[in-house]
Amino acid sequence: MVAESAKAFEALEAQARALLDLFARAGYEPVAPAIIQPAGVFLDQVGEQVRSRTYVFTDLAGEELCLRPDLTVPVSRLYLERHPDAGAQARYCYNGPAFRFQPLGPSATHPREFRQAGIECFGAPDKESADVEVLLLAVEAVKSAGLREYWLRFGDIALFYALIDALQLPERWRLKLRHYFWRPPVFHALLARLAKGERPDSDGLAGALAEKLAGETQEAAEETVAAYLDRKGIPLAGNRSLREIATRLLDHAADLRAAPLPKEVATVIDYYLAVSAAPREATEKIAMIAKGAGLDIDPGLDAVLRRFDRLERDGIDLTRATFATEFGRKLEYYSGLVFQVEAAGLDENEPVAGGGRYDNLLAALGAPRDVPAVGSAIHTERLLAAVEKVSP
Repeated sequence: MVAESAKAFEALEAQARALLDLFARAGYEPVAPAIIQPAGVFLDQVGEQVRSRTYVFTDLAGEELCLRPDLTVPVSRLYLERHPDAGAQARYCYNGPAFRFQPLGPSATHPREFRQAGIECFGAPDKESADVEVLLLAVEAVKSAGLREYWLRFGDIALFYALIDALQLPERWRLKLRHYFWRPPVFHALLARLAKGERPDSDGLAGALAEKLAGETQEAAEETVAAYLDRKGIPLAGNRSLREIATRLLDHAADLRAAPLPKEVATVIDYYLAVSAAPREATEKIAMIAKGAGLDIDPGLDAVLRRFDRLERDGIDLTRATFATEFGRKLEYYSGLVFQVEAAGLDENEPVAGGGRYDNLLAALGAPRDVPAVGSAIHTERLLAAVEKVSP
């Protein structure tokens, strides 16, 4: 058993060295960001699905920290340390561990500690070319490791945002639908409730407190919530800040008084999010839905089509690919293209590689402006298992 573990570790290390060599030859500088990161940075940016699986702890000085659940945010922070004005182009590559709680228990394809080898491209002004560059390099990387049978899954967050904007919804509905996009069951339940004009449950402590906050400013709401927690002796700890709690309660209060979402709008969104097909077929369906609803999302759709054209010219076989409008991966900092590489024997929730565009993340981390950014990470244990045809 010890010999087998040592052999597996050696194989994983050899694979990682080969991947980093490939990335370095492509112009990506190797970096090694810290494993321990400020918890607030991740809890604010990665989204609900990863937030709930992040290992958070408080050190002896009282600072809330976490074991990094991915490497994109740490590499982004490293970029800002080197370029505080966020005005430089940079390409970085890395290999190292990440950590996530596994609610169904750890397994070979879902370990608590796993390794990621990846690339991040910052500040490239030609977003389309950078998207294609990163995706092609991710595919080249898994192929160079020996993966032969694979499929590609694509999505595009920007196209969904274009649809929501074209529907001319009230701002709070747009923000709410954007926020829940990454959790399809919750999203569709919300959409159905909005269309029916159903009010959220106002019973219980949260509902009663939300009623009291109705019409208050953010600052006043935070004071009210702080006073309530103090009276009840409830400590402010864990994954939510006072500001976030107050914001959610204000949102809940607004929902209690909101007008229903027009049913035809909900129908268009449902039709759009049901599209999952080969890339060309999927874009044709999206164009038909938009035309039928009288919506102009041509700029976003044209960008998607140009990207597919370039990928095809560069050797990507789109007959082995799917474009799914509901696909957004699990990290909520994505803002445009998203993709993943899936291997035989592993399901959609066990990709060997994935990535996408995240133009808003750097500003959220403290950059003075939005920074064009796109990257990809390879789950090296899964890749090795797929190459060696090891059963999950």
